[in-house]
Amino acid sequence: MNRKLLISALKAIALVLVMNLLGSLVYARLDLTEDKRYTLSQPAVEVAQKFDGPVIIDVLLDGNIPPEFSRLKSETIQLLESFSSKNKNIKYNLVDPLQDEGQVQETIAELQKLGLQPANVTVEENGRVSQELVFPWALANYRDKTVKVPLLKNKLGSTSEERINNSVQQLEYAFADAFTKLSTIEKKSVAVIKGNAQLEDIYLADYLSTIRDYYNIGAITLDSVATNPQKVLDQLKGFDLALIAKPTEPFSDEEKYVMDQFMVNGGKTIWLVDQVAIEMDSIYKGGGSAMALPRELNLKDFFFNYGLRINPVLVNDLYFTQIVLATGEGNDSQYNPVPWYYHPMVFSRNSHPINTNIEAVRFQFATPMEILENDYGKTVLLMSSPLSKTEGVPTQIGLDILNTPPDRESYNKGNQPLAVLVEGNFVSMYENRIKPLELEKNVEVGGSNKMVVISDGDVIKNQLRNGRPLELGYDKWTNSFYGNKEFLVNCTNYLLDDDGLINIRNKKVSIPMLDAQKIPAEKTKWQLLNIGVPVVLTLCFGIFFNLYRKRKFTR
Repeated sequence: MNRKLLISALKAIALVLVMNLLGSLVYARLDLTEDKRYTLSQPAVEVAQKFDGPVIIDVLLDGNIPPEFSRLKSETIQLLESFSSKNKNIKYNLVDPLQDEGQVQETIAELQKLGLQPANVTVEENGRVSQELVFPWALANYRDKTVKVPLLKNKLGSTSEERINNSVQQLEYAFADAFTKLSTIEKKSVAVIKGNAQLEDIYLADYLSTIRDYYNIGAITLDSVATNPQKVLDQLKGFDLALIAKPTEPFSDEEKYVMDQFMVNGGKTIWLVDQVAIEMDSIYKGGGSAMALPRELNLKDFFFNYGLRINPVLVNDLYFTQIVLATGEGNDSQYNPVPWYYHPMVFSRNSHPINTNIEAVRFQFATPMEILENDYGKTVLLMSSPLSKTEGVPTQIGLDILNTPPDRESYNKGNQPLAVLVEGNFVSMYENRIKPLELEKNVEVGGSNKMVVISDGDVIKNQLRNGRPLELGYDKWTNSFYGNKEFLVNCTNYLLDDDGLINIRNKKVSIPMLDAQKIPAEKTKWQLLNIGVPVVLTLCFGIFFNLYRKRKFTR
């Protein structure tokens, strides 16, 4: 009897050992989720397979964290295990950054210096409310490079469930994007166009420092077109994309022709153009009002060639961002946020990889675009809200409008295009026309190309504090964050990477969440079901088993 039992036990142990051995040699996993949450996109797999050395990822979500972040932690681990299955060099560690209670404040300060901002989470449990700090970040390390990976994706007005869904949807892109930065050796090039009184570099600093991880950056001045246009074009052809950020002086016909030839030869472009001249500084310095005037840039025929017309009118939108006004004097001054209808808060409709799952974008004195019929494909990336209207210029813009409630019935010209993607086989605007100058090997009909046109130059402009640039999209006056940087980086990535990581943004996942209202009401019931029922079943099984043995061995 004992010998048979021993042999059976040894066989069972041997079987377990063999199965474990086979499991270590053969790795397989099945993704049975409806949204294929744990199946990596092909571009993500390709970038993960580029590493030939260890990639160590420190996930700062260990320790005592709120329940919603526990879900984010679980999803992050699952994703990293998927990456590790594609490349064994990818490994991860769970780190509790606030583990040392005696060094909490010093640790928080160090992490913030690295740009790792904490999330302040309100936790409600058993009727008690508390505040907790969580660092929803990961650090990806490869050789001598370290890249920050944001794990939390906030959106204005999102619920807890929506915030987690947004974050999980973004996880694969966030890590694949970090892997791209770590593995990129040969970079494409971006030219910042100068010469037409564009934004100064300090106002482009955060955007340029962000894309520097992906691309090389240089500057091209169009002033030299007047003396040596061929040299300027040749220099420009050495870049893959040109950025034209808020020009305020007109383009000459010769400068337009050089840009035209760059684009027809395959150069990508991002245009941020203000067709109306008006600034908040002018209103403040003018005693509370300033005149909005049309701005002549000599680009109407240029954009008309691609099926766009930027109209010299202002968008007035009931979906607005705020400005801050000071009241009182000296120590009694108070700063109050007020609605400013000329600064639209534009929500994405998730209609394209560029604008999928991004935060609302802040526009300032935006001008609408008109879409014209021609052979080019045009995708409206961002538009004003349904409750918006247009106002012609010249017109006086003053703070006194804050004293009069808006007439909602007059806001009947909504959905004005503010950012448009143009794609197709680019044809020179000078086809079958007299050229303003002679260039070598001029091209009239080019190949497939694309560009993005945004009818507000301030979309790319970061604010300053003590002469230093702040993060693009951050408003220091209202302490609000907008999605300007993410939108522009997505535009840049899409224009320069047709089939790359930008397509990962289309992936949709949905995580079932607990109902916060049902939790306290049904807490006891589910505790009994999950704890009490297994105990009762175990006791019943034990009683039944003992009765069975007694009956069997008493015969």
